[in-house]
Amino acid sequence: MFFQRIPEHKLRLPTAEEALPGRDTPLATSQTHHSVLKTPLHGPFPEGTQQIIFGMGCFWGAERRFWQVPGVYTTAVGYCAGSTPNPTYEEVCTGMTGHNEVVLVVFDPDEVPLQQLLKVFWESHDPTQGMRQGNDQGTQYRSGIYVTDLSQRAFAETSRATFADALQQAGKADITTEILPAPTFYYAEDYHQQYLAKNPNGYCGLGGTGVCLPG
Repeated sequence: MFFQRIPEHKLRLPTAEEALPGRDTPLATSQTHHSVLKTPLHGPFPEGTQQIIFGMGCFWGAERRFWQVPGVYTTAVGYCAGSTPNPTYEEVCTGMTGHNEVVLVVFDPDEVPLQQLLKVFWESHDPTQGMRQGNDQGTQYRSGIYVTDLSQRAFAETSRATFADALQQAGKADITTEILPAPTFYYAEDYHQQYLAKNPNGYCGLGGTGVCLPG
């Protein structure tokens, strides 16, 4: 497969000094998941729900995968794990913010266990590609799990080890997924929220490895 050559700086995370300055004001979005779930897009979220953030390539298709899971209360697309405060999509695409395109998933653990969400995560993209997902190249397309507590981290790391073994048995490459404490989540522009519900024929670059997460 041919991949277009892109500038080297888009394949490495910028330092804080190199990163764009951003802004103090958050980007404007709707207050509700108006196109699908009809639930609030912003917190505070109901007592008993949990939050986790996933990066798995272009966030349009990734968000759709999670809003389809029963027990997910709401989803939102945004940017995290970079240096620029309140970045715009255009700024993220320059590679000079350090941010990843991600999906915030708010879920009820009594209805959907975290392990099920992790199964969706691992099986819905290729976590071996580094700063790329399919034809989408750049730091914003890296694979990542951003956890909100130590229990989530333990589950995430266990699932990564399990999936790495399954990939190895299938002759696939090593996992490049980062697992980090959840940094500040910056909501993406309103037109990105539930994009594939608004644009059913829109671009979706998601593609798994064909390997299933055991268990």
